[in-house]
Amino acid sequence: MAMPSIDTADLPEVARIARDLIRFDTTNYGEGRAKGEREAAEYVGAFLAELGLDVEYYEPIPRRTNLMARVAGRNPDKPALVLHGHLDVVPAVAGDWSVDPFAGVVRDGLLWGRGAVDMKDMDAMILASVAELLRAGERPERDLVLVFFADEENGGVEGSQLVVRDRPEWFAGATEAISEVGGYSIPVGDRRAYLLQVGEKALVWLRLRARGTAGHGSRFHQDNAVTRLAEAVAALGRAEWPIELTATTRQTVEGLAALCGDGSLTDPDAVAAETGPASGFLRSTFRTTTNPTGLEAGYKHNVIPDAASAAIDVRTLPGQEDRVLAEIQRIVGDDVVIDIAHRDIGLEVPFSGELVEAMVAALDRHDPGVPVVPYLMGGGTDNKALAELGIAGYGFAPLRLPDDLDFTGMFHGVDERVPIDALVFGQQVLTDLLRTY
Repeated sequence: MAMPSIDTADLPEVARIARDLIRFDTTNYGEGRAKGEREAAEYVGAFLAELGLDVEYYEPIPRRTNLMARVAGRNPDKPALVLHGHLDVVPAVAGDWSVDPFAGVVRDGLLWGRGAVDMKDMDAMILASVAELLRAGERPERDLVLVFFADEENGGVEGSQLVVRDRPEWFAGATEAISEVGGYSIPVGDRRAYLLQVGEKALVWLRLRARGTAGHGSRFHQDNAVTRLAEAVAALGRAEWPIELTATTRQTVEGLAALCGDGSLTDPDAVAAETGPASGFLRSTFRTTTNPTGLEAGYKHNVIPDAASAAIDVRTLPGQEDRVLAEIQRIVGDDVVIDIAHRDIGLEVPFSGELVEAMVAALDRHDPGVPVVPYLMGGGTDNKALAELGIAGYGFAPLRLPDDLDFTGMFHGVDERVPIDALVFGQQVLTDLLRTY
């Protein structure tokens, strides 16, 4: 496979792997439109095969490639642990970036490119950690199930959902899973803390449809589908959803407030404001969000169309999907039809147990004394598909980050990048966890 060649003599292996993965353009446009993960999957499979592992591929849809390898642990009596990542990425408009988003540029001590944060960094940490153990003749404490999915950025419809349905044997004996969007550091006032992901909001992708009467653009026209849709979209986009704390987010607020040293600080938004660049990300975990993300109407400047539609990304707290959908219908009005394009579940697992204790301890060994706080992620991961098999999923991609880096803002953002030393730190922590848990 041809990839741009640069001198990488001083680049740590985990960064080289992440860079290589970024150079595979695995753009996923959603709704079945994607470039496909096949070449990236073959790269990962070849890496694992060189470690002596047997690799299985599953491609239920052409070019939407998933793969799995199992690593035998020292103690086969312990339940297996799933380490999973996805190989697809959201689109990147090259003209908006300061670097080629698929070149894997290393600059200023950071690795730049689409997927550097979401989530080819974690894919690389998984591969490098397993390689470190196996090359040293070591084995993890328990069996590891390594899985790399397609289509996560489309809710796993052509990836994890099909794997769980058609290849459940891949996960035999597994009870817990680790994946992305947790274990990273944030500033809290003048201190640092790590966020451990123990839950995910539910996802509901909607399409609003408004009808009207077609006509000439010059007419006096009061039955305009675009106007009707625009009013609904504006009302929904500006809706202020109330704060509603779950068991997890209550722990988040209490934990962060304690770090601020202000016993009177109880307002969740005020607590989030103490976390600098992470505040917007955290505020979304306290409430429902309804964000318009796309509009479609018309075909000529002087023709009033008879239909218009909008894409809405809805994220609700676990278990609130039906109530929120009813409220959305009230907001947009009965003249606007709501279609559900995709819907999945919300998750919460306890911030307790042996795996949580092991993750916290691994972080403490590499960054002593820094507290770990649980949180509920505003987005979602393939842990939702694994939940169908009774597997409890956590977000633990450990990264020690600079306080001024807007890490959470780079998920699906422009100039996505991750510090090289954070990747090295993450691999060390993850290797430590696999060796001991």
